[in-house]
Order: sequence, then C-alpha cells, then structure tokens
Amino acid sequence: MPTLASMATPEEGPVPFEDALVVIGTNLLSSSQHREEEHADLVATLPSALEANGVKKLRLYQGFWLRDIHVPAVIALQRRFQPRHDDVIVASFPKCGTTWLNALTFATMARRAYPPAGADHPLRRLNPHQCLPFLEGLFQGGREAELEALPSPRLMNTHMPLPMVVPSAVPGCRVVYVCREPKDMAVSAWHFLRRLQPDLAFSVVFESVCDGRMAFGPVWDHVLGYWRASTAMPDKVLFLRYEELLRDPADKVRKLARFLGMPFSAAEEDAGTVDSIVRLCSFDHLKGLDANKIGHLDPLLPVPRDALFRNGASGDWVNHMTAEMASRLDRIVADKMRGTGLNFR
Repeated sequence: MPTLASMATPEEGPVPFEDALVVIGTNLLSSSQHREEEHADLVATLPSALEANGVKKLRLYQGFWLRDIHVPAVIALQRRFQPRHDDVIVASFPKCGTTWLNALTFATMARRAYPPAGADHPLRRLNPHQCLPFLEGLFQGGREAELEALPSPRLMNTHMPLPMVVPSAVPGCRVVYVCREPKDMAVSAWHFLRRLQPDLAFSVVFESVCDGRMAFGPVWDHVLGYWRASTAMPDKVLFLRYEELLRDPADKVRKLARFLGMPFSAAEEDAGTVDSIVRLCSFDHLKGLDANKIGHLDPLLPVPRDALFRNGASGDWVNHMTAEMASRLDRIVADKMRGTGLNFR
C-alpha cells in the first residue's frame, strides 16, 4: 500500500482527500458525540432561530448564525487548527460557487501530478468535494488527525467566516474566496434546500437572507470579512467574484495560479494547460460525470450530488423574484456594503 508521503511532493500539489483516506484508514477516526456533549451547555445558552426549512436549529455565535452541530466544530477549530505556511483554504458562503472553485483550485495546484487532460484525473472519478477535506466536517467529527496526517501542501474547504478559521494574527496560509451576487445566491440556496423539503416556499428563504438568519450568515458580514482581509493582505487572501469567473474563467485561473505561487510557464501556456483546466472543471463537463450524478454529499446530509449542478448561470434571480423583492435585497446589500469599496453591480 502506498504511503501518504509517496502520494505527492510539494512540487506536485495536494493529495486528493478521498485517496488519502484510503491510506490513512479508519484508525484516526473518532466520534463527534463527546465534542457535542462537551459544549452542550454553551450551545444551549446561545440565541437560537430555525433555518429556512424550519427543521435545523441555528445558534448565534461570535456574530454569525451557525447550525447547532457547527458550534462545537468552530470551538475545536479555533483551539486546535494549526495552519501550515503552504496551506490553501478555499472559502465561500454556501451556494456561491464553492464546488467550481474547489475543482479549479485542485486542478491548478495538482496539475503536475495530474495533467488536466489526463484520463485518470481525480476530478473525472471524484466529486470536487471529495478532493478537499471540509474543515467543519473534520472538526465536528473529531477527525482533525486526518488533517494532520495529510502531506503538504494541504488544500482545504470551508464555509466558515474568516475569523473562525484563520485569526488575523495568524495569516500563515493562503485563502481563496469566492462571492456571488446575493440575489442569485438566494435562489440557488432555495433550490438546494428544496431537495430536502420540496414544498419550501422561495419567500421563506428570501426572508432568511434579508434578515441574515441563515447558516453562516449574515451573508454580507461573511463576504466583508474576506473582502477586507483581501485588501489588507492581498498576498494572503484572494477575493474572486463568481460572475467574473463565468465571464473569463481562463483569466481567473491564471490569476489563481499566480496567487498560489504556481504561475503557468510559457510551455504550459503553449500546451493549452489553462484551457484544459477550464474544460475539465466546466459546469457542463462536471455535471455529466458519474461522480457528480451518483451518491450523496454526506451521510449526515442526504442531498444528491447532482444538487450541486443545477444551473451554474448568472441572473437566474429574475425568474424567481418580483421587482419589489429584488429592490429590497439590493437596498439591504448596498447599505451593508456602503463605504467598503465592494458592490455587486
């Protein structure tokens, strides 16, 4: 059996997490029950609200609404996560392009070990989320030993607000963040939640966006945390817009590679490596793969993987919002963003 050390070198990029788990085995796994019990008293004291589906309970912790199970995960993450200097974290608010950015970042970082045009590329057999460990899931389940066992460079994914992942005093790793026009985010979130609750009304999700009470929200505080960090530390935090990725993915892949310290060489440009990455990670290509059509995201979240590949376009909000709804959300967002230099227009 191969070892983790033999699976990749720093020059070759990150190891696909699903493949790493095969080598790690199950001996490092632990139960999340103790962690939840340990912090049950604290969680019970926090302000609460129901998520838009009326089932999941949210708790207000350090200014953000989190699901009950994620509060103990955040506490553990803040206490125990030790970023390495060459770590890369892909971050986003849910339904803002996470899956696409996971794929693009993995393909860019791992292109030397896995040429993007190769028939055996991990993204042709694994869902993008199987290539990156999800920090909340690991720390919720007491599985941080799996993260420690990964060879460098490690590539990870999170929906957590920046202060909950990497305190400002420890900007040791690089963070790649993607945001999305909030109206499109709201529509995408509704379609996703409907896979668990088909009769969920869009108006319910819309109201949860407007009042900020959704998992990892308020969305504007989430976005602004990463935006401000990107302006203060542009060498540590790369801020991308989903709509710009759609307009010119090749340009943004080049920008991503430069940020990661892995710019494309002239030989790679001549060989069409950038275009190969864009094609490999394109919405239509990923949507058609069995890895993204079969199975579920997580045993604890019985949502089919194909729920991640519904539309992928920009501007779909016009098919779901009235003019009054759109104007209301635009006003809220404009007010929250005033004076920051960030807008979605």
